[in-house]
Amino acid sequence: MRALRDAGCGQAMAAPDTLGNGDSAKPAPNDPDMAYFADSIARLLDAAGQDRIDIYGAHTGARIACEFAVRHPARVRRVVLDGITEYADDLKRQILENYAPDIRPDEYGRQFVWAFNFVRDQWLHFPYFMRDPTHRLTRGVPSPEQLHLSALDVLKALGSYQKPYLAAFRYETRARLQAIAAPTLFLRPEGELPSLNAVAKELAASMKNASVAVTSDGDKRKAAAIASFLDADQ
Repeated sequence: MRALRDAGCGQAMAAPDTLGNGDSAKPAPNDPDMAYFADSIARLLDAAGQDRIDIYGAHTGARIACEFAVRHPARVRRVVLDGITEYADDLKRQILENYAPDIRPDEYGRQFVWAFNFVRDQWLHFPYFMRDPTHRLTRGVPSPEQLHLSALDVLKALGSYQKPYLAAFRYETRARLQAIAAPTLFLRPEGELPSLNAVAKELAASMKNASVAVTSDGDKRKAAAIASFLDADQ
């Protein structure tokens, strides 16, 4: 958000936690879907007195942004999607079975070790639980401080962190993307997962009004691409 300000975006901005993550409340349903998370954004806008927005989302947030744009088209001016795809059935099955396990605290504190390895291993392999050369990523591992903060976010939501993940991996991304009416930008940062970058152009081509922006790593270049897209003539 600071980078967007520096890039010239003067709009009011908000960055809500996804329900069930970080400091947010748990989702009300036991097994929420993307429609639930998208509608939570609509409820937030109602409470804030906001009618129409530009919406950005990354990974799980990108699916929420997609579904929000489909379910509430009159409330969306432009959409920015950062890291979104739909996985093949076999990989999706393995991800749903292994990616976000139900972890409970125990008397040995094993949840602390699990949380740190969970966030660290996502920088090393994709999916992170397939720890072999085929699934090894080339990007480096963040600082211990960043990993610590990420692990804390998971631990704060230990009883509900998995709910948005599971909803995201079940989501029928391709079909829902094609129902978006608003102008849409797909971001392709150099450091993104190769599997996500590889399909950005294909997904954009399947839509009525979508484009792709290739950026280098870092908030500054990404913010510049977003600012240019938001300011473009409709």
